[in-house]
Amino acid sequence: MTYSIVIPTLNEVHSIPRLLESINCQTLRPKQVIIADAGSDDGTREIVESFGATIVPGGLPGEGRNRGASVVSADLILFLDADTILLQPDLIASSIAEMQKRNLDIVSCDVWPIEAGLGSKIGHYIYNSYVRMMAKIHPHIPGFFILVKKDLHDAIDGFDETVVFCEDHDYGLRAAKIGRFGYLERGKRIHVSTRRFKRDGILRSVAVYVLAEIHIWHFGPIRTNLFEYGFGHNEAHETHSIDKGGKARSGS
Repeated sequence: MTYSIVIPTLNEVHSIPRLLESINCQTLRPKQVIIADAGSDDGTREIVESFGATIVPGGLPGEGRNRGASVVSADLILFLDADTILLQPDLIASSIAEMQKRNLDIVSCDVWPIEAGLGSKIGHYIYNSYVRMMAKIHPHIPGFFILVKKDLHDAIDGFDETVVFCEDHDYGLRAAKIGRFGYLERGKRIHVSTRRFKRDGILRSVAVYVLAEIHIWHFGPIRTNLFEYGFGHNEAHETHSIDKGGKARSGS
């Protein structure tokens, strides 16, 4: 099966090179690498172009992923976040092989911090254990790594662009209703940045995600900016929101 990669970006000049380099080191190369950019002004687009990736207009992550998926010509779509890295050279090849062997339509894997502090490791271990435990009851599919059949993505009309926070969670819940979802065997990991925890603080970040989980369970998808979600990153640690015209606005 062929696959294409879709990555939403906004000012990722410091993160996107290492992700693209790690993609180039994979034993199974993608048919396409598609960057859905929400108006970066820090050199992100120039770096992406130097790697030969395709750029399409983006927006908030759900919208960006949909725009990227709309030009995918492969059997599978791998959605990645810009601040991730594929440290296992055979991660994608082995993930697709396992997906086929288990006859799954959409999969995700454990997330593990790039920065290896003990507290961060413990937090990610707890998260991985929780989402695995809940997989059959209430699937969680983190946007860091979503490997999905293009036909299933199309069947659920992609990401709901009215969902402004935990849109990946909503996507996974809808996909699991009509497709076969599973977590890949332990040992397959996507390595992720802990920059949001550093910027917002661990306690605040954990509290936000716990409250978001409660909201989703009891009230459904989050369609208002209740949790003041910021998309994108730069060296000055600014957050960005997206206006209705699809352009980024900065704030401290």
